[in-house]
Amino acid sequence: MLDIGFLELMLIGIVGLLVLGPERLPKAARTTGMWIGKIKRTVSGMQREISAQLEAEELRQKISEQQKKLDQSLKQAKRDVESIASPASHAKQTSEDTEKRAARASARLDDALENVHETPAPQSDTTPAEADPNKDRSQP
Repeated sequence: MLDIGFLELMLIGIVGLLVLGPERLPKAARTTGMWIGKIKRTVSGMQREISAQLEAEELRQKISEQQKKLDQSLKQAKRDVESIASPASHAKQTSEDTEKRAARASARLDDALENVHETPAPQSDTTPAEADPNKDRSQP
């Protein structure tokens, strides 16, 4: 922000005193301070909103990526299961091959489910005690 030192503030005060006079200077200083405070609050609010929107977009992208991975894994597992269950392939396969393919399909399904469970939950800024206002805070 602005780098204003003590000497600059004193010079502004003296010039303000000479221009405005001792009666109007305190009111002008209060008004200036009020406007500066409003501007700071507005800028801070905008920064918070922008930050929240960026975090939300990041979460949407992560969810989209996880959904694509999950869909891909489930499609592959579905193809494996369909190839095991198809009557034409039954005649060509031995029971050992069928068991191996079933085990691979099962492993892919397990991986897909594990990917779903690994998706991070969004972090909140509140603690559990703050999140539930009806909870008695005197109890541990």
